[in-house]
Amino acid sequence: MNDTPVITLDAVVKRFSRGRNAVVALDQVSARIPDRRLTGLVGPDGAGKTTLMRLVAGLIRLDGGQITVLGRDGVRQAAENQAEIGYMPQRFGLYEDLTVDENLRLYADLHRLSAEVREGRVQELLRFTDLARFGSRLAGQLSGGMKQKLGLACCLLSRPRLLLLDEPSVGVDPVSRRELWQIVRRLVDDGVPVLWSTAYLDEAERCDEVLLLDGGHLVGAGTPESFTASIVGRSFLIKAEATGRRALQRRLLRAPGVLDAVIQGGNVRLLLAPEAILPDGIAAAPVAPRFEDAFVTVLRQRDRGPMPAAEAPAEALAADAEPAIVTSGLVRRFGNFRAVDNVSFAVARGEIFGLLGPNGAGKSTIFRILCGLLAASEGVAKVAGMDLSRGRAEARGRLGYMAQRFSLYGDLTVRQNLEFFGGAYGLSGVRLAAAIDRSLSGFDLAAAANDRPSELPLGFKQRLALAAALIHDPQILFLDEPTSGVDPLTRREFWSRIGGLADQGVTVLVTSHFMEEAEYCDRLAVIYRGRIAALGSPDAIKAANATVEQPDPTLEEAFIRLITAQDQAVAA
Repeated sequence: MNDTPVITLDAVVKRFSRGRNAVVALDQVSARIPDRRLTGLVGPDGAGKTTLMRLVAGLIRLDGGQITVLGRDGVRQAAENQAEIGYMPQRFGLYEDLTVDENLRLYADLHRLSAEVREGRVQELLRFTDLARFGSRLAGQLSGGMKQKLGLACCLLSRPRLLLLDEPSVGVDPVSRRELWQIVRRLVDDGVPVLWSTAYLDEAERCDEVLLLDGGHLVGAGTPESFTASIVGRSFLIKAEATGRRALQRRLLRAPGVLDAVIQGGNVRLLLAPEAILPDGIAAAPVAPRFEDAFVTVLRQRDRGPMPAAEAPAEALAADAEPAIVTSGLVRRFGNFRAVDNVSFAVARGEIFGLLGPNGAGKSTIFRILCGLLAASEGVAKVAGMDLSRGRAEARGRLGYMAQRFSLYGDLTVRQNLEFFGGAYGLSGVRLAAAIDRSLSGFDLAAAANDRPSELPLGFKQRLALAAALIHDPQILFLDEPTSGVDPLTRREFWSRIGGLADQGVTVLVTSHFMEEAEYCDRLAVIYRGRIAALGSPDAIKAANATVEQPDPTLEEAFIRLITAQDQAVAA
């Protein structure tokens, strides 16, 4: 194997101006990225991952240090490097009104491939990405996973010597994510080095090498095994029993020596600091450490402090309360196509209920019907006791909605955004002022009240989006892919808040492609081909899809097995 690094970073510095202030995005970063290997790039939001990718791609210039890429100077020879680099940014520029074939041919023209070479490579990549049968479909009509595969195919047309992928699997369902991973792994096996930035730490755990950035500094580098070796013996799984998993999590997070406590189905996964011991009265089973445990350990020890624990509920919920959400025989047609086909379920008050499914399965359509954004074709949909066929507008006033892309107004300040959303929900005068003050203090946004969301880190934007959705004290909260692309620490803070809301009686309906996030749900409905393929707790779905080879599957493994079995049944 060639030991010459494909990328060399020597004391790299990059600064950006933000108003009158200078922000150091990368500070004295030095690393050697090996050739013919898959290197993961991880870190919290704002760590500098995308900046590093753009520097390597030659799209922005250094402020200090040196970069060598493919044996060339990364600044003076950037144009030569770009001819041999495939770069797929977070929002790759597909032309959605062109077909799959037309997008590939357009990018082939941009790469100045001859007609003879172009045709061969287009057909080769269509087969390689399993998109050949979709060549005549418009890119805008593809699922999220198929769009990412098409973007990757466009990057590969020039047969690059180096591939840069910036969070390519964000918003992609587990089945498509696995397919994308297999494609990239085959490229690496064929000798193409890949730098893969990811918010999914299970992906990082499968990389050959990992670089961990935080605050513009390189704080860790090595194989995934080298990270986890340092925390062996400090990870445990604790059964919640009758105490309830959210109550157990709150208790553990307040215990000394606890670095992390996350809900995992009916259990809580615990991570201890070095030399710490289990809290009194806790029976725990030791488990093998994950890369995510090591990631959290490194960042907690960098003065991040412990994860905040949600407030305990003020009072117990009534067991016989009317369901907050009810669907019965729900159908939604688009022409002759049934996007939702006879779906029935009920969600209790104070329950966190997840809608899972591959891209295009129908879960987003169900979600939009229950939000009052789309009318059902048949069946019953009730939210907060109101029949949506007759009172959609009134029902929306009792709901809070947080969109996947954080529907904030970048030109308004944090306070002005809260004023706008409060007014949209019918608040005014003293009630609106009190709601804004409560939101600023409750979500730790007071210091940023006069800042614009566009200037805030992603975690603060997420807090503001959630505060805006809750400003009118809704009975039901709708979350559409709420932590897509968010780093694990921000995700933990978010779900700590959501758990506290649920314990206080707020019903939560969430869509997600991230299976570890789905573990926080009390129950899940897996939607496939417009129908419910599975309904139950995360643990029940895992148990129902266990095999002799996988007696204790993760939720992602169970999900993939369930969808695969559904496909096989249809094919038969």
